[in-house]
Order: sequence, then structure tokens, then C-alpha cells
Amino acid sequence: MNYLIGIDVGTSATKTVLFDEKGQVVASASREYPLYQPDNGWAEQKPEDWRDAVLETISQVVKESKVSKDEVKGIGLSGQMHGLVMLDEKNEVIRPSIIWCDQRTGAEVEDMLSIMPRERWIEITANPPLTGWTAAKILWVKKNEPENYSRCRHILLPKDYIRFVLTGNYATEVSDASGMQLLDVPGRCWSEEVLEKLDIDPALLGKVYESCEVTGTVLPEIAERTGLSDGTKVVGGAGDNAAAAVGTGVVKDGTAFTTIGTSGVVFAHSSQVTIDPKGRVHTCCCAVPGAWHVMGVTQGAGLSLKWFKDQFCGDYVKEAEKEKIDVYDIINKEVAKVEAGSGRLLYLPYLMGERTPHLDPDCRGVFFGLSAIHTRAHMLRAVMEGVSYSLSDCNDILKEMGILVDQMMACGGGGKSPVWRQMLADMYQCGVKTVAQTEGPALGVAILAGVGCGLYESVESACEALIYEDKSTEPDAEKAEKYENYHQLYKKLYEDLKGSYKILSGL
Repeated sequence: MNYLIGIDVGTSATKTVLFDEKGQVVASASREYPLYQPDNGWAEQKPEDWRDAVLETISQVVKESKVSKDEVKGIGLSGQMHGLVMLDEKNEVIRPSIIWCDQRTGAEVEDMLSIMPRERWIEITANPPLTGWTAAKILWVKKNEPENYSRCRHILLPKDYIRFVLTGNYATEVSDASGMQLLDVPGRCWSEEVLEKLDIDPALLGKVYESCEVTGTVLPEIAERTGLSDGTKVVGGAGDNAAAAVGTGVVKDGTAFTTIGTSGVVFAHSSQVTIDPKGRVHTCCCAVPGAWHVMGVTQGAGLSLKWFKDQFCGDYVKEAEKEKIDVYDIINKEVAKVEAGSGRLLYLPYLMGERTPHLDPDCRGVFFGLSAIHTRAHMLRAVMEGVSYSLSDCNDILKEMGILVDQMMACGGGGKSPVWRQMLADMYQCGVKTVAQTEGPALGVAILAGVGCGLYESVESACEALIYEDKSTEPDAEKAEKYENYHQLYKKLYEDLKGSYKILSGL
């Protein structure tokens, strides 16, 4: 039997999963690590923590599985995107990594827009300059820590630092590199124009591979430490969402997935480069060679429901603890008793501002239409519907761009809710499905490793063979019509309140 390892270097933890060639989990292990916030709006992690977590969890799954080291053919890497890792001439980490959610780079984004027009940024990198992306972080270090920048010899993304640890090679792949704002996304290579404009030496950047290409083999000293063979191949891998797409079978036109985690994501596969000239959604290279994906992101998805649960559902929490069940099972049961439309109650889920479609850091959450007839269950349903409207906004932009989806997968914590899946099916007006496999990004990059090692003919054929449907929810025509009317009002409310949000932020 042949085996593959998928490693997902997340923000809260690294998870390493050993799969057999049929995609079944053989062993898994995870290790958490801290996030540091040295100032307001800053977010950093130590790359050495990721390294230690990866090496420990690889060792654990290899030891627990008792498989022969020569049977482990390949490793795929996934991880949080946009983080900046800087190495000196001795390959030592220069400073903690500035990670994806760090917001210190507002001035650098303005600098980027003064260097090159917003429209040109979108043409080349498929996205406008963004505070969370890597290019702005590089400029921040150059401006604020010149001594660190002068020592820098290599710039890597989080998972690509792990690649260096495992193989000794400086490399990245197209999906993760798309989130650096340095890649020519249509051309799938570093942009000479961008690097010249920003005065970044191309020698600092690693070679760009496709996601399923082999980028190296495990170093002898790493093999000895982990129980692997030094012939084990390491492929390009993918950024977390691109890896999740492979792990849920979203690898061909007409397929997409919705994730309801803390934030919400609508991610659609596209065989053509499709860029929103308004910059409302992100276009990146995907993990399927020669293809791309378009992704809308909303800030307060699962966060909205968790916030309401934490503030107003203490009795549900106690009941769940007593009955030893998930508190969200109780919430779903209560919400299911309320009619679609929540008794003419709407919720705007802007607890953390918004990215898609508004790119507005000042907007905030709203309950609209509250009356004395409304109960807590009405408010809970309104929260779930409001999040669904925001995700539907993302899907509407994809339609506007000519990306038509006839099959939507649901994943993340919210995707487990049958009530939420029904809302999405009604609003998207297409089937919403789940897959039986639950490992998402780790499975996705293990599949990429299998393609790179020759175990599977292609990413698409591997997904067809290994990933299968679990549940399916079809739209209800009557509810779909009702939601369409409410969605129009939902969209109007943002426009009506936009000026008031600005006033509020200045008070």
C-alpha cells in the first residue's frame, strides 16, 4: 500500500494527516501554538513554532501508523496565506512572521497606490492592494525595520518555510503566491513590473511551481528525525482555501464551495482567468494546473452566530452541557421553528466591517425591523439569514462575472447545519451538498502529493475517485422567492446606512 501525508499549517494549530492511497485517514495529529499581538491591530507568529509542530506531528503519525517509511511516497503542504517569513544568509528567521490578519500596513497600501494605479494592480495581480497581503508587509519592514530588511536573503510564505525545513529548497506554488500581490496571476509567474516598482529583488523569492509539481525530497536529517524516507517527495501544495477546494472536489467549472467559519468564503473554480475590475472578490491561481479560482470573503459569518450565542444564549449553553450535546444543535432546533424571513426581521452581519462586496471597515452590525412579536429564535434565524445574504452577495458577483455555479459544496462549522444549508440552497437557487470526507485542506494537498508522485493521473481524476457526496439539500422555490425579496432590501440597507457608518466611526 502507498501512503501520503497532508500537512495544514493553520493559524491556531498545525494538523498532519496520513492517508492511504484510497484517501482514507490512517493517523492524524495536531499541535497548537500562540499568536502574538505586540500592538493594536498587529498579529504575529513564530515560524519556529510551525516548524516544531510539523516535525512533531509527522513523527507522531508515522510512529502511530507503523507503516514502512518507504511506503510514504509524498507530502503535500497547505497553510495560512499571506504571512511574511524572512530568512538571513544563515537561513535563520530574522523576525516573527507578520501573518494574514495583521492590519498595520494601511500606509503601505496607500504607498502602493501612489506607485501604481489601482486598475493596474488589478490587471497584474488580479486584486487591489490589501493590508493583509504580503507585499504591503514587505514594504512595512523595509520602511520601519531597515536593519532587518537589509539582512533578508529569502522571503517565504508560512507553508513554504516548512518546505524549506523539510527539503532545503526555497520555493512556492501558484495558489499561495497569488496572495502575495507580487505574482502575475494571469501569467502564473512573478511580475517583473511589480517587483521593479516596489524595488524588491527577485532573488529574494523562491521558484514558482504548479501545486502538484515535486519541489524536492525530504532531507536525510529530517528523515531520520521523523521516521520518513529521504526519498519522500514534497509537492507544491496550496494555500488553505485552494487546498480545501481539492479536498471537497471543487476542481472543475460549475463547482464551488461555501465555508461558514469565523469568516465566510464563497469559492468558485474557473478554467479561465476572470477578474472583477471593481476588486470586490479575489482571483487567484488554483491548485489545478492551468486554472484559477474566484473567492468572495465576508468578515462576520460564523462569528455573528457565536457572538449572539455567547451574549444571549447562556441557558442553551448550560442545557447543552447538561445533555452532553452541541449547543448549536439546540440553536438549529429553535431556528427551524421560525418561518423563512424571520418575521420581517433582517440582520446585517458587519461586526468586523466587511470585505465582499463593500470593502468597508467602518460598517457595523444591525438588526432591522425589530418589534415586540420577535423572540430570541427570530433573532437567531435573522442572524443566520443575514450571513446567508452576505454569502449570496458573493455568489451574485460571481454570476455577474460569468461564473455560473450549479453545484455548491458546504463546509466549515456552519456547513454542518441543515438549517443553514437550506438557507443557502434557497438563496443560491442550486443544490448545496456536503462530502463524506472531513479533512479538507490536508486531504487536498495529500491528493496533490499523490498526483506529483504518479499515484493519480490528475487532480480531477483523483477527486472523482476519492471524494464522494454525503448529504444534498435542494432549493425550495417558495422560500427562494421570499428570500429574493428580502435580499433586495438587505442590499438597500447598506446603501442607506453607508454615510451613517462613516459618521459613527468619527464620533
